[in-house]
Amino acid sequence: MIHQGNCRQRSKPLAEINVVPYIDVMLVLLVIFMITAPMFAQGVKVALPEVVADALPTQNQPPLVLTVDTAGQLFLNQSVTPKQALSDSALVQKARAILNAKPNTPVLVRGDQSTAYGKVVYAMVLLQQAGAKSIGLITEKLETDQ
Repeated sequence: MIHQGNCRQRSKPLAEINVVPYIDVMLVLLVIFMITAPMFAQGVKVALPEVVADALPTQNQPPLVLTVDTAGQLFLNQSVTPKQALSDSALVQKARAILNAKPNTPVLVRGDQSTAYGKVVYAMVLLQQAGAKSIGLITEKLETDQ
């Protein structure tokens, strides 16, 4: 007797790998890396000297010089009161006004050698917030015994 009604075929195991979930995971990782990569690239751009540097050529307009003393106080040379310490917000506001009026003004930072490195970097960040595109560091000429 042949049984026709309830005949089940035996299914073979599927040997294919479904790659769609892997593609989804890769796209999610790509998006995550695209979003987080600029966060790691943030920082203050400075050109560090590799050898003893020569003096900068003189320019027509005076530079905007931010001085950081040993206590971490900030002073701006083109301020109405250049010997009076400025708060962070006042510094950004005054530097922004100067840079908006004269966009090609050179921006320099003078930091006392005993000032903590973090305070000088913080001052540079404030200048970037004010609109400075590049910032230079003022140093003393190295005296050599020859």
